[in-house]
Amino acid sequence: MKEEYYPVNLNLSGKMTVVVGGGKVAERKVYGLLNTGATICVVSPELTAGLKKLADGQNIDWRQKSFSAEDIQEAALIIAATNNQEANIEVHRAASDFQLVSMADNPEHSDFIAPSVLKRGKLLITVSTSGASPSLAKAIRDDLAEVYDEKFENYLEFLHDCRQFILNNVADPIKKQQLLTAIIDPAFLNSNTREEEFEKLYAEILTTD
Repeated sequence: MKEEYYPVNLNLSGKMTVVVGGGKVAERKVYGLLNTGATICVVSPELTAGLKKLADGQNIDWRQKSFSAEDIQEAALIIAATNNQEANIEVHRAASDFQLVSMADNPEHSDFIAPSVLKRGKLLITVSTSGASPSLAKAIRDDLAEVYDEKFENYLEFLHDCRQFILNNVADPIKKQQLLTAIIDPAFLNSNTREEEFEKLYAEILTTD
């Protein structure tokens, strides 16, 4: 049986992530990590202007040097993003078995690949072609962006707040499920008064036998 990727969202908060390389590819990888809460270390003799700005602002730790195995000893996640394939392979070889390594130019021999991402607040949609065509993954993401537009950001905040309220205040499992199902109706997505409508729905369902 052909091995397949296991899709997963990683919680990197407080974990060391090392990006080896200081070019445009490395910059893109770093920007994708900025809001994860990870401790980001970039190893490279030089940086792009964008990465240099992040280093100056102490958003990343810059080790201004060529890569050595010691740079990744504490890393949970490692991204080899130099413009030299042999250098990227060297990074992979230096990693321990328990460390996850991605080589930007060699997805077939990486432990993980980063998908194309669409983010609308709490809504996170990822698209991957398992390395076959990153360009197609981006095209599909762009198509999805037209369907799941900016209004989903506020809608997800509404759903989150409602869900917490329902879980904390409704004991009846049937009524709980009725409410959780009702609030994903498109009418709530497109409403400017969804909070008031939820209050009415909540009162109606709780007073129904």
